[in-house]
Amino acid sequence: MTIWDKDFFYTLPRNILRTFWGRNLLWHALAIGITYVIVVSGFDWKYYEATRPFSRYLFPAVILGWFVPMIFPVLLFVAAIVRKNQRAICAAYASAQAVIIGLLIASFYKAFTGRPGPRHFFVNTLVDTSREFRFGFLRGGVFFGWPSSHTTIAFAMAMAMRTLYPGSKITRSVALIYALYIGVGVSMTIHWFSDFAAGVIIGTVVGTTVGNAFKKNKITL
Repeated sequence: MTIWDKDFFYTLPRNILRTFWGRNLLWHALAIGITYVIVVSGFDWKYYEATRPFSRYLFPAVILGWFVPMIFPVLLFVAAIVRKNQRAICAAYASAQAVIIGLLIASFYKAFTGRPGPRHFFVNTLVDTSREFRFGFLRGGVFFGWPSSHTTIAFAMAMAMRTLYPGSKITRSVALIYALYIGVGVSMTIHWFSDFAAGVIIGTVVGTTVGNAFKKNKITL
């Protein structure tokens, strides 16, 4: 087992807790508060109506949002091993952990909020269901709803990379562009805007937490 394997398994539970610790807990509260404001103001539905004509063009974001998080850490790890790049190996482990934690936290929230997504994307109806929540446990599953898993994971990965590569403008820019594309794309297709907004905040907390944890490793990044 390498130092990176040890770091990955050793820091995983600690980083999950850290995302809810101290000031990070306030960011979770902000995600909930912003969601409340967006929902009660009716902005979710207005945004949906305004962006509906573009939804078919952004649906690829839904597909990429699932496959890229599964493939990217693996490809980065293989490339890093071939090139014997310790920095990239660290980034591969960090991105993988960011994906796992982002998915776990988003699924945890979904299990209790049970919010259905815009079913209008699949069914031709114009009934406003943007304020519908099914609070409880597993009343709406963990695959759809609040917050957006796509957005949370995309921003978790992006912020982990941006934290580990503070001096690389290309890496930081590509990471942010990717996260925004996924987030905005799902906000116009399978999610409400408030799902996207909350995912940005929570994903940023996860990615920054994970990135900083790996950055403190003995190897200078």
